[in-house]
Amino acid sequence: MRLRPALLMVLAMLLVGVGAGAGWWYESHRGGGATGAPLSAQLAGAGMSAGDRAAIQALVRATILEHPEILPEAMEKLEAREAAARLAPLRGAVETPFPGAVLGNPAGKLTLVEFTDFACGYCRSSVADVEALVRANPDLRVVIRHLPIIAPESEPAARMGLAAAAQGKYGAFHTAMFSGERPSAASIAAAAQAAGLDDAAAAQFARASGVQQELERNLGFARQLGVSGTPAWAIGGTVLSGALGREKLQNAIDAARKG
Repeated sequence: MRLRPALLMVLAMLLVGVGAGAGWWYESHRGGGATGAPLSAQLAGAGMSAGDRAAIQALVRATILEHPEILPEAMEKLEAREAAARLAPLRGAVETPFPGAVLGNPAGKLTLVEFTDFACGYCRSSVADVEALVRANPDLRVVIRHLPIIAPESEPAARMGLAAAAQGKYGAFHTAMFSGERPSAASIAAAAQAAGLDDAAAAQFARASGVQQELERNLGFARQLGVSGTPAWAIGGTVLSGALGREKLQNAIDAARKG
């Protein structure tokens, strides 16, 4: 079968970056893409003949059957696009820190948001990556949003973290918590002592309504963004999940800087 130039152009649009092509095919056969119309209707609207439409659908189907590994890639791109759309109207609020709960350059032009839990092992393993990113990017501000969801001790640790932020000692408390034992009354007290907190003032602040509101706000952001675990990240218009490592986070920072 010889394909006409118009058909070749459509195929190129579908299959350059096969994830995008697969995503279009998947969404169409699932019941409609972003436009809500099946693939055949979209191609008809583009002026494709019935024969050309059938050829395109057959080739896209054959490509996916021969290379099913592109489907997870397509779904990952689709999920990233949907997460970015959810982030857009919330971005200003998500990037506005609880006063003092910031690492890196407080006046940095680039903002990386981390949703974290002091009881999270993956968050603990990401500490060195974040520290390296701060050293490598002097313009980076890291906004910490506590999401105490893993253990009963997560919430009192998060509350004390916010109390440390109020005393201008968040970084020291963050480091002490993640370098010490898992959250417990003893480890929280030890981290507070290591950070040099005023214990009485910190304990009183941790019970304040503003702290409760901050934790509820963070849980709300997580629900709206589709964040179901920690660590999770927001940078530029992108939402990412998991202990991604320094290289992937740096790539996201570079993309945000260009964007």
